[in-house]
Amino acid sequence: MRQLYFLWQGRALRSRLIRARAWRILSETATLDLPFAVRVEYPEREVCMRVIALLVFLVTFALVQSLTAQTAASCAPAGNIQFVCGQEAPEDLLHLPGSDWVIASSMAGNGGIRLISVRGKTSTLLYPSSSAKEQLDRKSYDTCPGAPEPDDKAKFTTHGLAMRAVRNSIYTLYAVHHGKRESIEVFQVDARSKTPVLTWIGCAIAPDPIGLNSVVPLPGDGFVATNFLERGANASAARTKMMAGENNGELWEWHTGKGWRKVPGSEAAGANGVEVSKDGKWLYVAAWGSQSFLRLSRGQTPVKRDTVPLGFRVDNIRFAPDGSILAAGQGQQTTNVVRVDPETLKITELINQPNTESFASGTVAIPIGNDLWVGSFRGDRIAIFPASK
Repeated sequence: MRQLYFLWQGRALRSRLIRARAWRILSETATLDLPFAVRVEYPEREVCMRVIALLVFLVTFALVQSLTAQTAASCAPAGNIQFVCGQEAPEDLLHLPGSDWVIASSMAGNGGIRLISVRGKTSTLLYPSSSAKEQLDRKSYDTCPGAPEPDDKAKFTTHGLAMRAVRNSIYTLYAVHHGKRESIEVFQVDARSKTPVLTWIGCAIAPDPIGLNSVVPLPGDGFVATNFLERGANASAARTKMMAGENNGELWEWHTGKGWRKVPGSEAAGANGVEVSKDGKWLYVAAWGSQSFLRLSRGQTPVKRDTVPLGFRVDNIRFAPDGSILAAGQGQQTTNVVRVDPETLKITELINQPNTESFASGTVAIPIGNDLWVGSFRGDRIAIFPASK
């Protein structure tokens, strides 16, 4: 909500600035003797209406071009930090393995799922788009009523993302969606062509009052999602508990034909990002409210649980190619990223970057080459940090 307010304020300020500059220039030219225009007599001076209309257009156009150039210039690197602009609150990021493509969620504006070229730093809308397809897999998603309705797609707010490799550069993409339905929307990504193509194939609608945040596919089938903050009448009370570091949510598991069930022993304060071990026996959870990292056993009774305080509000977590977990989040006016060893739970700090006008409130970090790409729940860009050695 804060991000939308600031966006509106920025547009309003820009509009007032353009009008003020335009009328100041016009007031200086209103006394010019321009015989070829139609004049309207005033007691003290004559104003050439046709010329004024033309000047309003030309001056406004020039100012808009100037302000646009300033906005573009603001996407220039800040020290050793580069940016990929043109986003709308890119809260979560995924890198298509072995490719030049990153997929980003979008929590603001019209939402959607974006495709970003690593090499070109350019972005296109994957869904909804004219190239996207829809084909419900009724066998796998037996309770899904169908594709999102047109008005829901028009403002398709997406949050956490996750991906499962299927075969030969084909993947299953899971996206947390907030809209007319609170759901995990499922897509097939075909990366065999020059540009990946997205096909919507199903959904799993969350039961009330679950407020989804992140999702991770389980080995074999199904997935686990986090209930970060419940929706509805008790949302305010749940938020108060979360901000105080008290448990207010948990993890939920979904399977075809079985639906949703609560994961035993998974209660957390602001359950946010989630990952799972390759064998499916361990879950790793970012507890945003308690500023900690959790490791939970899965399928064991009693549940084994380890907690590591991180000192910042842990948001999304991602496995890195070396088997470690990258945890990103927000500190005291900082973007923080640490590396977590899932075996020893040893923590190594990678990024502790003060918030600036260019970038703030990091939410996810993914390694690409020698860089870390960091998303945010606000703003119009992804930040690219040189990876720590």
